[in-house]
Amino acid sequence: MSTGSTGKRLAAAAVWSAVTWAAPQAIAGAPEIDYLKIDGDITLRRMVVHAAAPKGTVLFLHGFPETLYVWKDIAAALGDTYEVHAFDWPGFGQSSRPAAGTFSYAPQAFAAVLKAYIARAGIERSTLTIYATDIGALPALLLAIEEPDIARTIVVGDFAPFDRPAYMYESLQNLKSEPFASQTRAHMNRTSAEILANAYRRGLPKERQFDLPADVRQDMETGWGDGAMTAADAFYHYYSHFTRDQNLLEANLDRLKTPVTVIWGEEDLYISKKMGEEFAGRIGASLDVLPGVGHYPHLQDPAGTVAAVRASAR
Repeated sequence: MSTGSTGKRLAAAAVWSAVTWAAPQAIAGAPEIDYLKIDGDITLRRMVVHAAAPKGTVLFLHGFPETLYVWKDIAAALGDTYEVHAFDWPGFGQSSRPAAGTFSYAPQAFAAVLKAYIARAGIERSTLTIYATDIGALPALLLAIEEPDIARTIVVGDFAPFDRPAYMYESLQNLKSEPFASQTRAHMNRTSAEILANAYRRGLPKERQFDLPADVRQDMETGWGDGAMTAADAFYHYYSHFTRDQNLLEANLDRLKTPVTVIWGEEDLYISKKMGEEFAGRIGASLDVLPGVGHYPHLQDPAGTVAAVRASAR
């Protein structure tokens, strides 16, 4: 990693140490931020909250353009009962950003990173709940197809499991094929400030719009990248393999044996709830459509996410 990236990681750690947690329940252990080496090219920044006597483990997987900081209050609230983990995907936050020729950033590649993290972190699979949103969901499901015992249960939502462009926001449709994908990538990098300020508000009526905590927004801004590989670049590379990996999931739904719960924001502008309805119906999973909620339920209603995790992890 570059010297600039190292400085950003140290600055982010300093911000974290100053956070005043506003969790709805007592915290059994202080959140820890450190780095876990996955292989020669990838080191992940991670957050861990330790419970005194955990009933299981919860692993949160973030979406675009997020970092692990989006889970901080949720992790704190769950830390009385569960050991809680979250990490930055490669290309996001303060995790490694290998060149695309070294690491593909494909959903299948993210699935391999997820598998390696669970192993290297020493997480017990039989009591693990994976909560995955947006770009984190497809990798979790692809891994579950290959290894049904990867978790006791998986919660997914607000993502695109199948190749259904009509159910996707126009910019996401454009990322699925060239030349529009490269044009969209360039536009996203030019407008990063607007994306970071408004992505989570877009599509919601004014009365339901909300602001991010200052430290969460600062970490997302810092985590956009230092130019060598931005979050938009990583997102672009993820999407360059997206249709292939969506088709892989759809062709292997009969192999998906891990229990799955589907949660969707009713007002999701980016991925229509119709996608969630089709996916849940195809795998026979329960579907919880959240009224008045957009693409980022964990940011808009963190208490609801805490309740959903507790229900799924029982």
